[in-house]
Amino acid sequence: MPCSTPASLRGNTGDPKLKLATPSPVYLLAGGPGSWRRGDSLLNQVLESCRHPNPSIAYIGAASSDNPGFFSMISEHMRDCGAGPITLVPLAGRRFNSGKAKTILESADMVFISGGDVEAGMQVMEKRNILPFLRQLRVSGKPFFGLSAGSIMLARQWVCWDDPTDDSTARVFPCMGFAPLLVDTHGEEELWKELQVLLRLTPEGTLGYGIPTGAGLRVGPDETVEAVGNPVHRYTRHNNHVLRLADLIP
Repeated sequence: MPCSTPASLRGNTGDPKLKLATPSPVYLLAGGPGSWRRGDSLLNQVLESCRHPNPSIAYIGAASSDNPGFFSMISEHMRDCGAGPITLVPLAGRRFNSGKAKTILESADMVFISGGDVEAGMQVMEKRNILPFLRQLRVSGKPFFGLSAGSIMLARQWVCWDDPTDDSTARVFPCMGFAPLLVDTHGEEELWKELQVLLRLTPEGTLGYGIPTGAGLRVGPDETVEAVGNPVHRYTRHNNHVLRLADLIP
């Protein structure tokens, strides 16, 4: 299926009377077997970064079409690690209600972007016109964190193919940009092939981060980038090649 490019996600943040606050760090996680368990230090760190104990979570499952089984599984793990109430923000179904979705998002202590398909997730959020409201929440200080495809969606851009067998058909499309960097997740076994294709389509010197299973990134309000959990792989585009740099160590 041809890849589509969502409309620009930049621009007006919404209500000019919106009270500005210091943005919270954005956490980009790569989950996997054994990485989301009771006492998981990575998820514990994310939840403890919130100023509210046992924070309530607004769960965005657009990348998995609001899959109920996935929601149930991830919610159970988050509650085991100290989360409070977790509420699905219904975006993908026919019964989408903008007011209800915004109420859930606004009332939650944190917003979580779940995994699935990056392009499909961005298309759902663009179709529902929820991105400007999410930007408002971000500006007002609401903490955001993502898992796998959700981490990529929180970053700046991703890549899609008109023909998956032909890298010459690859194109870049914008994501949420709350973490102003390029990331991939779970690609360590194939040496981050998709991240390397993405970097070849970006300007000279662009950095890309490969987050292995069980690792994460903390992106601070000042755009500092820290590895959490385990080392994170780094690549850069240099002289029309993609080069591996030293890992980012926690």
